[in-house]
Amino acid sequence: MSILAFGINHKTASVDIREKVAFDPDTLDGALQALLQIQGVGEAVILSTCNRTEIYCAGDEVIQDDALLGWLGQFHAVETAHLSSSIFSYRDRDAIAHVLRVAAGLDSLVLGEPQILGQLKSAYASALEAEAVNGHLGRLFEHSFSVAKRIRTETSIGENPVSVAAAAVNMARQLFADFSDNTALLIGAGKTTELVARHLRQAGIKHLIIANRTIARAQELADVVQGQAALLEAIPDLLFEADIVISSTAAPLPILGKGAVERALKQRKHRPFFMVDIAVPRDIEPQVGDLPDVFLYTVDDLKQVIDENLRSREDAAREAEELIQAGCEAFVSQLRVSTAGEVVKQFRAKAEALQALELDKAMAAIRAGGDVEVVMKNFSRALTNKLIHEPTVQVRKAAADGEYELGKHLLQLFGLEQDTLEQNKK
Repeated sequence: MSILAFGINHKTASVDIREKVAFDPDTLDGALQALLQIQGVGEAVILSTCNRTEIYCAGDEVIQDDALLGWLGQFHAVETAHLSSSIFSYRDRDAIAHVLRVAAGLDSLVLGEPQILGQLKSAYASALEAEAVNGHLGRLFEHSFSVAKRIRTETSIGENPVSVAAAAVNMARQLFADFSDNTALLIGAGKTTELVARHLRQAGIKHLIIANRTIARAQELADVVQGQAALLEAIPDLLFEADIVISSTAAPLPILGKGAVERALKQRKHRPFFMVDIAVPRDIEPQVGDLPDVFLYTVDDLKQVIDENLRSREDAAREAEELIQAGCEAFVSQLRVSTAGEVVKQFRAKAEALQALELDKAMAAIRAGGDVEVVMKNFSRALTNKLIHEPTVQVRKAAADGEYELGKHLLQLFGLEQDTLEQNKK
């Protein structure tokens, strides 16, 4: 059995290369069917995300890297010369360990991020639907999900946020234990603001207001996160409602000044503000942080938190690596047992075929009037001779060549003493 992990990811290729070989969900089924036509490929799974395009294969023959590279280039109409320097390839045990690391988030751009596990499960589900996976590769994916769950349970790999959006929301939790009664004002409508909004929704925020330079973009994001859209000019009127203010725009000058916050504080009867200014240049005047009842943090403050959390995750990652190695050993052991099972299956099938042949002869002899006792003795003798003939021939041939290991193995298989063999060697 050969297992191969092959492809490109954020470690080996830039985004302009990665996007050239990304798989569209609509073409995935056809891609899997085409993969199965490559010599040696008996099973296949394709994982395609913004950070990686990885192909996992298994088969009874060795799968050639060149064949996969050629297929990948042909499928996406990309010259293989543009891809070859960005390709990685892991085989067998290394491939198994790689799949486990990917599932656990140890190979992700953001260490320990949980989204990759869902993406890997989706890739596996697509392969199952396309009937492209069913044997050893399928068992590897099931095993990887189990190992990833154990790592999440037994280490702190995913406990501390390491993205700006998650860190900002996590810091807000320190001031507001229960978000269900709070309102958040998000200034800007870019990708970071969208991520912050999603984290706040997941945390249970009651009301979201998206303020942006253009109302169309604010409304677009508000529709996605179930919030209220507003223009930047409306911020002074909206500010008194907000408990949490998080700003991330590309404005060259501050959007929120000290005076506006002072007026809002009076309206709020000095209920505290939690503010995070993610923008560079800053959106919120630094003097706002001097006001009582205002907790203002900048992107540098978030960076300190993120760096500390990353160190924590790196410590957890070292613990996770031990679980990865244990999981790898366990799966390799399963493969060996499975391989032995195939051998036993063939051996049993051969023995049962011989038994059926000799039994037919014996039954025919009995029906012809033969003495039952004599027939049964002949049946027993013939079956025994048939079963031991080939092993006996092979052991004698090996012994004649001075190779006694085969004889040892035969005795071991039948649980016999090795005294006779040792004496014969003398």
